[in-house]
Amino acid sequence: MEGNSKISVVIPVYNSSATISELVDRLIKTFDTLTNYQYELIFVNDGSTDDSWKLLKEERAKYPDVIKAINFTKNYGQHNALLCGFSFCSGDFVVTMDDDLQHPPEEIFKLIEAQKLNNADIVYGMPIVKQHSKIRNLGSLFIRKTSNYKRQTQEGGSSFRLIRRNLTNVLVEKHSQHFLFLDAALNWYSTNIELVNVKHDPRKYGRTGYTFMKLLNIYLNIMYYYSTKPLKVIIVLGLFSSLVSFVLGLRFIYRKLMFDVPLGYTSIIVAIMFSTSLILFCLGVIGNYLYKLYQLQQNKPPYSIKKII
Repeated sequence: MEGNSKISVVIPVYNSSATISELVDRLIKTFDTLTNYQYELIFVNDGSTDDSWKLLKEERAKYPDVIKAINFTKNYGQHNALLCGFSFCSGDFVVTMDDDLQHPPEEIFKLIEAQKLNNADIVYGMPIVKQHSKIRNLGSLFIRKTSNYKRQTQEGGSSFRLIRRNLTNVLVEKHSQHFLFLDAALNWYSTNIELVNVKHDPRKYGRTGYTFMKLLNIYLNIMYYYSTKPLKVIIVLGLFSSLVSFVLGLRFIYRKLMFDVPLGYTSIIVAIMFSTSLILFCLGVIGNYLYKLYQLQQNKPPYSIKKII
């Protein structure tokens, strides 16, 4: 990264009226210390139901040269909001971060230094100590183990990241599906990834918008869109059930030949119930994959913009 590079900071906003003003002030102070870099701040209001959009308009009026704000018609999710923000970037590099001040703006310089040191395409700011809830931390672990975006030598993944602009341009051009998992998509195009330790502050205001059901829905979508693990589970279950059925069949035949024991009603019912439930489970998994393909064929846009300022 050259000293005269421009950095675009993209921030999805959802019900964050309590943090927006402080976030903007700290970002501007941070870049005031990084005098060799130009910058812009792009906020995407992802269907907030509080005064977030009103505050964004006020901040835009105060800093019209550095702030852009986009208002969605409804909530489309964090990664879709980032995808939208990418389409408005003019910088050489893009920084993404959350709106709740858990990612300190003052840590952006660490991402910049890591990129300069190794000429990386992507730099993840990895929290030294995560201040998320246990459910969200477990969900992050689940994603790392079931989706194909981890690096060969070390695992990454964080919403606090620095990305080369050419990669975000590719995402905007090529990824128009309704559901996007940014880290998996980025991994398609580059493995030149660096990790750097950063602070992760406790949430100062309110509660996270990620309820248990929202997290579950996100994790299931990631599993179906970006992983073949469920299909591999079907194969294992099929092999296991075949082996169990074969062993039980040999046992019943042996007992019939050696002891003339009649085939029991219970054993037949158990075998039928076991095989039927396994078939229904496999059909359900395959059906979900077909449904996701159907959704992709519908070409639903990943977001809808109400206003740009």
